[in-house]
Amino acid sequence: MFKEGNIIYFDPFYFKNGNKAKPKYFVVLKNQNDQNVLASLPTRTDSIPTKSEIDNGCLDLPEINLNCFVISADKKVTNCGKFFDFKTHIYGHQIDVYEVDFLKEIYPIENSDYEIWGEMIEDLFTELKECLKNSRSVKRKYKKILNS
Repeated sequence: MFKEGNIIYFDPFYFKNGNKAKPKYFVVLKNQNDQNVLASLPTRTDSIPTKSEIDNGCLDLPEINLNCFVISADKKVTNCGKFFDFKTHIYGHQIDVYEVDFLKEIYPIENSDYEIWGEMIEDLFTELKECLKNSRSVKRKYKKILNS
């Protein structure tokens, strides 16, 4: 389930901060011995200044402490040929660590509590990780995890 590069779809996803649960994609960036996973929650929310807007790839704006990996709706995302149905943003400051046991407790049944949506295309996944590792807006402890 928590293989690096997997995109998991939770419906609903229960946020750590108590925000209202809603359907959410979950990208496994790093699996730490099946104890913890470093992951991102892609979003359609665009917080990029208009003058810096891009369609695909890594955007790093250190002057405003913003790092974002953008995937357009027409870009194939998974090895099985899936696309996001909207322009997707993965923000460096929003990646987080999740305990595997806790996630398995909340989401015990595949295809009921969650769905493995697909495995991210290797080149795209590598680009994403490099984008995050090279950003000043990503916390040092997360860069360390990505580099391990």
